[in-house]
Amino acid sequence: MTSFARGQRVIGAATHYVENQPPWRVDVDEYGLNAPLGNAVRAFGAEWAEDGLREAGALVGSGPFQRDAHLANVHTPVAHAHDRWGFRLDEVEYDPSYHRVIAEAVARGAHTSAWAQPRPGAHVARAAMFMLFAQVEPGHACPVSMTHAAVASIEGSPWVADDWLPRLYSREYDPRLIVDRGKASALIGMAMTEKQGGSDVRAGTTVGESMGGHAYQLTGHKWFCSAPMSDGFLVLAHTRSRGVDEGLTCVFVPRILSPHGMRNAFRIQRLKDKLGNRSNASAEVEFDGTIGFLIGEPGRGVRAIIEMVQRTRLDCVLGTAAGMRQSVAEAVWHARGREAFGALLVDQPAMTGVLADLALEYEAAMLTGLRLAQLFEAEASDRDIALRRLATPVSKYWVCKRGPHHAYEALECLGGNGYTETFPLARRYREQPVMAIWEGSGNVIALDVLRALTRDRESGEAFADELAATAGASAVLDRHVERTLALLRRLAADPDEAPSQARRLSEDLALAFQASLMLRHAPGQDADTFIAARLGEDRGAQYGVLPAGTDAAAIVARH
Repeated sequence: MTSFARGQRVIGAATHYVENQPPWRVDVDEYGLNAPLGNAVRAFGAEWAEDGLREAGALVGSGPFQRDAHLANVHTPVAHAHDRWGFRLDEVEYDPSYHRVIAEAVARGAHTSAWAQPRPGAHVARAAMFMLFAQVEPGHACPVSMTHAAVASIEGSPWVADDWLPRLYSREYDPRLIVDRGKASALIGMAMTEKQGGSDVRAGTTVGESMGGHAYQLTGHKWFCSAPMSDGFLVLAHTRSRGVDEGLTCVFVPRILSPHGMRNAFRIQRLKDKLGNRSNASAEVEFDGTIGFLIGEPGRGVRAIIEMVQRTRLDCVLGTAAGMRQSVAEAVWHARGREAFGALLVDQPAMTGVLADLALEYEAAMLTGLRLAQLFEAEASDRDIALRRLATPVSKYWVCKRGPHHAYEALECLGGNGYTETFPLARRYREQPVMAIWEGSGNVIALDVLRALTRDRESGEAFADELAATAGASAVLDRHVERTLALLRRLAADPDEAPSQARRLSEDLALAFQASLMLRHAPGQDADTFIAARLGEDRGAQYGVLPAGTDAAAIVARH
């Protein structure tokens, strides 16, 4: 038997000692470590919510929660159209990990706390809570977001609202499809798009025949139904009453019909095999004699659902920002724990610049999301309401388009590890594109920006007022704002040119909005660096191209 001196390297065995790898980023306080988020929560009037946010931050950063987030995406939903005897079942089976994740989010009011307990800052607090959960497991955020947003559409229809809003406000989570009076809580999904039209919802062929009162009987097929195991759905259909066409109408479709507890006809045809968002089911569904109840007025379906859409678009911004935070946190953690070429990665100037730029992008997106949430507060002024009509699509367009590139760059910071599914950034890279597609992809959103400016001149005036708050603070931003408002006026005067320039206008407005928010709420150097890197004459196309002299290490340390 051969013996070796102490400390002598054993050829063939040394490779099994793992060195120069950072530990698992686990059991961390995702709120306490996120100084920019905490500062923004306080700046936007929700400091009273910090105890709850700290508790949630520790939960989502814990080992068990992170493992559930992983398992929910590995063991994806399975559809069961029939039971073993051939009876229609139309259920989706989720891994228990998914139920644990969404139960924790609902228990902390990430869905409807701002509606259930209104107070100044309630929508900002709810937005911050939503981001903490979406940072670690984004798929469950879909039904959480839709439930929050659906309140805005349902509340004006008491024949639905009286029974359903108390259940939407509940912080219990019950995944079963059971008699409604035996279930105290509910989540809401939506089914608007069809294979004929996509974003062109008026091209759908689903029809609804009046049954008298507020009830309709639906026949049709929906190409995308989000979260098909929800308790109720907002659906668009072309309705008729006594042989007269009413137009496109919004109806509420419950899975269980009162008072007898019978299941509504809701045929799950198949689940979508999606690029990302895999823990959350999306389905094709068929309505065949399905019962739905009027929301709003007959023939005014788009108007009835638009407030829901505005809020889900807000949550697309929040969800993208949450993903950016995960990307920054994981990339910085890796760089602080791995050495290359004689120094820690985080201290290598090229890497420090990339990390700092990714951090600035996240902070601008997060501030955008929380400012938008503030505009949806119950006490919002008429000017706030006008501003959010324009600022929401502007922000949704730009922030969500920045998400995939941001995730890719952060993934690259981890090298080969980042490209594997055992690290969370591969999942994040696949997740981010859905935020840009859901609730209107790029062209639809850019055209909505034009529509907001055309139909509501006050929205453009309110946006200009918002930017005026930081006039004179940055010469670079002032020049950009001047050019952007000149473009806005030119397109308003030339509607034929406007569609071809809608993306340019949306981008310019979004960057002006973000830069103004950074000047108001980020440290001076961080704001100046963001503005120079996005709007300056020597700006680059890739992350990490920052102005000479930037203290990138200080920016990274703050994040």
